[in-house]
Amino acid sequence: MARLLFKLAQVPADEAQDIRALLDDNQIRYYETDAGFFRVGLDAIWLADDTQEEQARSLIRTYQEERSVRQQASYAELVEAGQAPSVWQHFCAQPVRFLLLVCAIIFVAGLTLVPFLMLLKQA
Repeated sequence: MARLLFKLAQVPADEAQDIRALLDDNQIRYYETDAGFFRVGLDAIWLADDTQEEQARSLIRTYQEERSVRQQASYAELVEAGQAPSVWQHFCAQPVRFLLLVCAIIFVAGLTLVPFLMLLKQA
């Protein structure tokens, strides 16, 4: 029976390609599904053989730990070089999107706090 191994939604293309290569290099049989035109399905890598699940998960876990270390080091280098984007740079790049996100955050925070403020007002 097929087993879901790795969801591909929100995964960078290079990471997905590395996972595919990792599975191929270790002769782990898998297949992929995509979400389809209306995005109703699931973008994922599935194991064709249950007996290889533990090996595949172990390989992916090790790969992701190594990738995490590499990405953190890369980000630290960008910060040290002064090239990591700041809040101001994000605002300048997409001011409308930035302002809409700030408004959405304020709206959600307001909806969350309204019941508590109403209780305080009654007391």
